[in-house]
Amino acid sequence: MRSSVVLSSVLALVQLRGVAAHATFQQLWVNGKDQGTVCARLPTSNNPVTSVASNDIRCNINSGPASSKCSVSAGSTVTVEMHQQPNDRSCANEAIGGAHYGPVLVYLSKVSDASTADGSAPFFKIFEDTWGKKSATSQGSDDYWGTKDLNTNCGKMDVKLPSDLAPGDYLLRAEAIALHSSASAGGAQFYITCFQITVTGGGSNSPAGVAFPGAYKAADPGIQINIYQQLSTYVPPGPSVIAGGVVAVAGKIGTVATATGGASQPSATAVPATTTKAAVPATSSITQVVQVPSTLATSAKPATSSAAAGACPAVAKWAQCGGSDFKGCSSTCEAGSSCKVLNTYYSQCQ
Repeated sequence: MRSSVVLSSVLALVQLRGVAAHATFQQLWVNGKDQGTVCARLPTSNNPVTSVASNDIRCNINSGPASSKCSVSAGSTVTVEMHQQPNDRSCANEAIGGAHYGPVLVYLSKVSDASTADGSAPFFKIFEDTWGKKSATSQGSDDYWGTKDLNTNCGKMDVKLPSDLAPGDYLLRAEAIALHSSASAGGAQFYITCFQITVTGGGSNSPAGVAFPGAYKAADPGIQINIYQQLSTYVPPGPSVIAGGVVAVAGKIGTVATATGGASQPSATAVPATTTKAAVPATSSITQVVQVPSTLATSAKPATSSAAAGACPAVAKWAQCGGSDFKGCSSTCEAGSSCKVLNTYYSQCQ
């Protein structure tokens, strides 16, 4: 009898904690200037979307178009801001609590009018802050995650827009995916807000995109995953970040606030990154922020072992095949993939 009472109390506490930990992206900053919620299609509650097949995966359940559009120049920085409760911007409270660990992703969709667009036009990914290995023996729940960076930065995440974007209206889709219950199908939680923006200046780039629903599958490895085990890689859901977009490395975001009170500005280091879909490697030594180039040379890295050629099996797709930290004895990838350089320290079969 006592054990059942204790179990009921624990379950009630977990449920209460889960509700309290729900959150929404609410505010947008443009070049360090607070725009508040004027261009946010605010969700009707802080509950997540849980079905990737629902139209709600586009812009969440919201109360309709925002009151205005935020003007943003191509190449400038916007900052998305998340908190658990409406109008609570206190840094004393976690942006998204309850051990809701997972990636933070940002997409754009080119539309004719951001105030009337329904989210059915294709979205392309311009930013991701996903996962980073904390130590050789750490479990995924102890590792670095994009949502942990949100909490570190008082709910704010800087997102630099590509400088060559075609001018016009866009929906900016900010998303945090909580993976604390995602070991089973349908357990991932998607926290989404769409912001209405108008991009000025720029160039003529209108990247191809993906449709929501459709871009995600419930069984995608970045969605259905047990984070309470040791992770060696993490495959972000959806398409790769476009050329000119930004990949932030979880746990490497800077914590010095900008003078105008915007989000923490990460220090940027130009490190090559692939535009091809790839898992985030556990041994990656990419620093801070990676500006995604339009192309990346493919090269086979020499084996670092003295083993005779052909003595080692081919490296599996998404596994490490070279780099200064490579301990394998083969750089030959399995059929259908080739060894690509991600940085000085890490090459991967893709």
